[in-house]
Amino acid sequence: MGDRAGNSTQTASHWGVYRVETDPETHRVLSVGGVPFDPDPSPIQRSLPDVVHGGLRIDRPYVREGYLRSRKASRRGRGAEGFVPVGWDQAYELICEALLEAREEFGNESIYGGSYGWASAGRLHHAQSTLKHFLSLFGGFTEKAGDHSFGAAAGVMPYVMGRADIPHLVVRWNEIIGHTRLLVMFGGAHVKNTQIDNGGAVNHENAHWYAKARQAGIEVVNISPSRADVMDSAGPEWVPIRPNTDTAMMLGLAHTLVSTGQHDAGFLDRYCSGYPQFERYLLGLDDGVPKDAAWASRITGVPEATITGLARRMAGTRTLINTSWSVQRADHGEQPVWMTVALASMLGQIGLTGGGFSIGFGALSGSNLARPAGIPRPTKPIGRNPVPFRVPVGRLNDALLDPGGRLEYNGKVIDLPHTEVIYSAGGNPFHHNLHLNRFLEGWQRPGTVIVHEQWWNPPARFADIVLPSTTTMERNDIAAPAHGKYWIAMHQVVPPYAQSRNDLDMFGELADRLGFGFAYHQNRDEMQWLRHMYDEARLIAEERGFDPPDFDSFWKGEAYEFAVREAEPALFADFRADPDAAPLNTPSGRIELFSETIRSFGYDDCPPHPSWIEPAEWLGGALAERYPLHLLSNQPKNKLHSQLDHAPLSRKAKIGGREPLHITPRDAAARGLADGDVVRVFNDRGAFLAGVRCDPDLLPGVVQVSTGSWYDPMEPGVPGSLEKHGNPNVVTLDKGTSRLAQGSVAQTCLVEVEKCDDPPAVTAFDLPRIVTAEQA
Repeated sequence: MGDRAGNSTQTASHWGVYRVETDPETHRVLSVGGVPFDPDPSPIQRSLPDVVHGGLRIDRPYVREGYLRSRKASRRGRGAEGFVPVGWDQAYELICEALLEAREEFGNESIYGGSYGWASAGRLHHAQSTLKHFLSLFGGFTEKAGDHSFGAAAGVMPYVMGRADIPHLVVRWNEIIGHTRLLVMFGGAHVKNTQIDNGGAVNHENAHWYAKARQAGIEVVNISPSRADVMDSAGPEWVPIRPNTDTAMMLGLAHTLVSTGQHDAGFLDRYCSGYPQFERYLLGLDDGVPKDAAWASRITGVPEATITGLARRMAGTRTLINTSWSVQRADHGEQPVWMTVALASMLGQIGLTGGGFSIGFGALSGSNLARPAGIPRPTKPIGRNPVPFRVPVGRLNDALLDPGGRLEYNGKVIDLPHTEVIYSAGGNPFHHNLHLNRFLEGWQRPGTVIVHEQWWNPPARFADIVLPSTTTMERNDIAAPAHGKYWIAMHQVVPPYAQSRNDLDMFGELADRLGFGFAYHQNRDEMQWLRHMYDEARLIAEERGFDPPDFDSFWKGEAYEFAVREAEPALFADFRADPDAAPLNTPSGRIELFSETIRSFGYDDCPPHPSWIEPAEWLGGALAERYPLHLLSNQPKNKLHSQLDHAPLSRKAKIGGREPLHITPRDAAARGLADGDVVRVFNDRGAFLAGVRCDPDLLPGVVQVSTGSWYDPMEPGVPGSLEKHGNPNVVTLDKGTSRLAQGSVAQTCLVEVEKCDDPPAVTAFDLPRIVTAEQA
């Protein structure tokens, strides 16, 4: 354990680097605090002392009582039955038995190991990586394809710009301050999202940069249903827009540029392919519908004069267009991303400093902060998965409910495998999957569900076998953020809680029992792995001109900062300088505003150029007569997705113990609602309860609830049961963005809201029923 003077130990989490004060005798966590190199630490850190030794920690292995009696025959009891405490040997034997039987009867493709958690701060104890390495050595597994956060963007951008690295398609703050004059933000960029980062946030600087942008005279336009999506300190102009209509707004802007001759014809000719085909659509030459500002206004609710005026402003100055990840998490989410590129191309500013476009600016803490290129990350290899099956993350329900079915995806047809075992580590599928009532039906189909968890959260409560994992405070690791300039030593702060073990050791023990132990752990313990990983990364860093210290010095010094040696070039600067010498990785080598490849797929839900396609549910559609409110489910500010929902910071923000539902005063009054009321939010897919918070900063007709409330149905294990706690995915639509990307459409959802006069108690944070082996 880290030996620090004054019992102060440094570690890190998704929310940043912090120091932990502990009691020298009891090892109880007393407090947490920031570090000198983080100017604005996330308040989420303050939740950690309460949960490391909290009452919801899982203290030992458990098996669901029905599974212990009758194994696979009991699958319908998941979520409803109690758990029996068992020894480690028995738990490991049950897991090995389930894996071997599944492989023998159905093949390795019947093991689903696509655990979708959120990236760990530590590079060694990254739950998904440890799981994938283990299952790959076992012979392989079916895993996920795509990404819930930016799946539609990652699906379409390889065809448009030849790149799928969406988090790197972001212009940095220092470049914006120095060169951008107009920042147009579709979906805004809420500063709460910058609390966290892939691999751990280190420098929380974004709030400072918003204020600095205003001081620099940058005009910021927030095109969003929510005024709060850009900080007031930036002095933003708010343009309220109907959800899911951003593509129509962009088309109206583009039409204005063409009709006034303000588009950059030279850029479009030299750097783009397919603009003439797109322009025919834009001008309505084939369908008779010009996509002008008046047309866009009728769809978006944005005044025509606002659209035409903004187009002229964009053409007259250095403009950066940002489209948030939330905008593309909607039906046909590929289209606003493609249209972002098309609009930036028409302005002719792609490749210019401070101009062009960003996808997901402000989505992560470090994505828009300056950092040197080429920083290696200490890594434990996870090997190659020999099983070819990949299921798009948004279509897991189809895989579970329709084994043997076929799914069109990215120009191919996937044969959906039978799923016999689900092995989950480090994720909460009851948080990110859509239409949870349908998902619950699928979750009950496999023969065995195995989960590694720290707390009795939904995936643990809906599992068959539960192994207790350690938290970051209970192990040593190295943080190396994907979008940062630091390597951080993460020292163990306290001993593991009760019988909890880290995932690396648990999978190592299972690998030993299954005959491939050495290939998995190579006889290295935790500190030996960290030293090995560090030394390998250090050699690469030295080859790239950096000078990190040796491992012992780093571990003692606790952090190494990579120097920013020179300003980064603008995105696609090389391409702009010479598109022949530095072509894009597209068939034409140019920006493809018409994709012949996508045309060849024949997808009517993803045409070969950016297009407005009416969403399955939106405020301009027929369904709005029955369900007149558009539900947006945004990221929370008091937790990361569902992580730490049980902690004091998250629970304090709830209303009546439930997630707040933001609703305009006008919409609340029309339904006889007031602040603090509990309401039923419903549609044909299900219903959940939430607490009312009247919010004048929303567009009327729009309601908003943050994601992450632990799934808490009235009747656990029964699809269709009322959810009591405020989980919006009970009512979200279960379809892909299109056959191209099959991304999440969580933001395409219509509902109605009514008062609930006698709400049931929330039980999300109650312990499950624990029974003895004799009672089971």
